[in-house]
Amino acid sequence: MTRRTSDALSRSDRVLIAALAIILATASAAVGASLTSRAAVKVAKAEPAVVKTEAVQPVKLTAADAVKNQLLAEHRCLSEVLYYEARGEGDKGQKAVAEVVFHRMNSGNYGHSICAVVYEGAGRPGCQFTFTCNGDLDRKKDDIAWLNSERLAAQILTDQAWRKDTTGGATNYHATTTEPVWAPTLVKTGQIGNHIFYRNAVARARNS
Repeated sequence: MTRRTSDALSRSDRVLIAALAIILATASAAVGASLTSRAAVKVAKAEPAVVKTEAVQPVKLTAADAVKNQLLAEHRCLSEVLYYEARGEGDKGQKAVAEVVFHRMNSGNYGHSICAVVYEGAGRPGCQFTFTCNGDLDRKKDDIAWLNSERLAAQILTDQAWRKDTTGGATNYHATTTEPVWAPTLVKTGQIGNHIFYRNAVARARNS
């Protein structure tokens, strides 16, 4: 992997690495607090007391809340692309798909966030990742495979799963069972599991 590729990968997750673990822990704590609150409400209902009700005030999101929500969304989008695109490929195959997402994000030719890259063109023909426009999102997930993709996505984003450029800077890939028309226009970088990876010829010259 070239120094430029390494620097690009570092830029893409500089904030996510430090923050996501805290965010996920905060979310878990919030769930626990919510359960405790519900239990307290049940106890209160058992007591014959007069309770004054107050108008519910709209919740104002702080800047920190907005960042947390964005990080959680990024984690979910990465989990989804790992699950729908490579859940049968093992950790190595799923990490390779993650590399493509990060390479796209850093290329400047796609979205500037994980979700923007994954959902580019979603809901219409020409979507970048098939699951976002073929109805897969409406189908029930395999619980074990989904939990594994969530785990791996969290490890990637918090730098617990070492991420290296195993795909040679690839920004595209396809299954071995298909032959897309765009494949001959790109540079093949290799095959991992049942996916063949490609990059743009210009990117190859720039990183060489």
